[in-house]
Amino acid sequence: MIRALIVDDEAPARDKLRRWLSEPPDVEVVGECGDGLAAAEAIDRLAPDAVFLDIQMPGLSGLEVAAQLEPARAPWIVFVTAFDEHAVKAFELDAVDYLLKPYDKDRLKKSLERLRGRDPAVASAAVSAARRRTGTSERLLVPQGDGLELLDARSIHWLEADDNYVHVHTAQATFMLRRTLADLLAQLGGRFARIHKSAAVNLAEVKTLAPLFKGDHELELRSGAKLRLSRRYKDDLFARLA
Repeated sequence: MIRALIVDDEAPARDKLRRWLSEPPDVEVVGECGDGLAAAEAIDRLAPDAVFLDIQMPGLSGLEVAAQLEPARAPWIVFVTAFDEHAVKAFELDAVDYLLKPYDKDRLKKSLERLRGRDPAVASAAVSAARRRTGTSERLLVPQGDGLELLDARSIHWLEADDNYVHVHTAQATFMLRRTLADLLAQLGGRFARIHKSAAVNLAEVKTLAPLFKGDHELELRSGAKLRLSRRYKDDLFARLA
C-alpha cells in the first residue's frame, strides 16, 4: 500500500485529489492538511510513504516544508503547483515529480506509477531541490508539546549531536530533533560553525576563546556555556570569526 498525505490550502483541490486517490486499490489516504505547519506535523506523526504537497501556501510554503526534511528519511514528495510550464522545467531537471495545476487523472496516474517504483534517490532529490530554491533556512521546525513550532535560527546558541539526534540549545530551552548534525548544518547555512565532530555553534554567540592543550581551545558563549573547540576545526572557526 502507498500511504499518502494530501496537503493543499484549498479544500476543493484536496477533495478532488482525495477522490482520485481513493480509486486505486493500493493507495490509502492517511491524512489531509491545509497549511505547511500542519503538514510538517503530519509527516512527523504519520510517516506517510508519499506526500502530495502544494507549493503555494500561507505561512510555511510547500518548498519550506520539504526543505526541513532529512533526505535519507523523507517521504516521496509530489509537488503540486500552479507555476507555469517554464518554471516547472527546474523540477524536471532535478528529477522531481510534480503535478501542474490543473492536472487530469491521467497525469496523476503517472505520478502513482513512479511512486510504485519507490526509488529512494528521487525521494531525496525533492528535499535537495526544495533547499536550492529556498536557500538556507532562517526558521527551524522543532517539537513543542504534541506538535511542532517554528524556531528562529538566530535564537539557537549551539547544536549537540547525540547518535541520530541533535539537541538544539537556546537560551530558554533545549529541543531534540531526529536529524544528523551534518544535514542540519547544511539546511541552516553559514550562521553556524562546527567546533567538534558532535557540536556546532552560532557564530554570533561566541564570546571568548582560551587555549587548552595540543591545539584545543575552550570556547565560551555569551550565555556562559563552555564548550571544547577541537584543533581539527580551529582554523576554520578562527577564519570565520575574523
